[in-house]
Amino acid sequence: MAMVTNLGVEKPVVIFSKSSCSMCHTIKTLISSFGANATVYEIDEHPNGQQMERELKALGRRPSVPTVFIGHELVGGPNEIMSLQLKGKLANLLKKANAIWL
Repeated sequence: MAMVTNLGVEKPVVIFSKSSCSMCHTIKTLISSFGANATVYEIDEHPNGQQMERELKALGRRPSVPTVFIGHELVGGPNEIMSLQLKGKLANLLKKANAIWL
C-alpha cells in the first residue's frame, strides 16, 4: 500500500483512474469543473498499474477506481465524491486542500 499512499499524498488532489472507465471520467470532470488540477494516475496505462490496483483493493476500494485523495487523505470513490457534492461540501474540501482558490 506504500506506493498508492505515497502517491496519494504528493499533491492536493490525486485520482487513481482507468482510461476506459466512464465513472472515472465523470469524477475527473466534476473535480476539474471547480478549477482543481488533479494529478491523475491511469492505472491501466501506468507501468506499475497492476501493483497500484492491488494496493487500492487492499485499502478496501472495490471497485478499485476511481479512488480520490484530497488534502492528503483518502476520500473514497464515486459514491463519496458525489455525496460530498450533493451536500455542498466538495468545494470546501478542495479549498481546504489548497486545490482551488475562490
